[in-house]
Amino acid sequence: MRLSTRGRFAINAMIDLALRQRHSPVPLSELALRHGISLSYLEQVFAKLRQHGLVESTRGPGGGYTLGFRGDTISVADIVTAIEGSTPGPQEDDASAGSPTDMTQALWEQLHTALMAHMQTISLRSLALEQRAKGFAVQERKPSNKGVLKKPATSLDRPSAPNSVFALGQWVPARA
Repeated sequence: MRLSTRGRFAINAMIDLALRQRHSPVPLSELALRHGISLSYLEQVFAKLRQHGLVESTRGPGGGYTLGFRGDTISVADIVTAIEGSTPGPQEDDASAGSPTDMTQALWEQLHTALMAHMQTISLRSLALEQRAKGFAVQERKPSNKGVLKKPATSLDRPSAPNSVFALGQWVPARA
């Protein structure tokens, strides 16, 4: 298993979602700004997370991402496996019996198994609670008014003059 920068960014973004799950969906553009990550890079990461059911997307104004249906049971191993791909098994093609690469294969498999077992014990919820205990406060997002038109203010002063030729025809006999 590889632990890449992409996996680290995915874990950070998932912690961010877990901290904000009670609020509205979190747009990727906000995540990108907060964490200093390219938006297109985050889109690739979240596409994989969505395929594995770890996040759910909401379209339209006020849309974004929230934790998936397994929100409370997501582990770090789930996130890393979704991002990095399935866990590799023994590579029999690359190493023949007695070759130098075969000598350490059992060691790497044991380390991989131990690492996966440890990451299964770390839940996303515990990481979010740890951040709150350190004093992290979620800033409320101001609701977006995009696409919402305000009702124009009506003036109480009505002109007494007609506004068209037809209204003038009705106005003249009424005044006489």
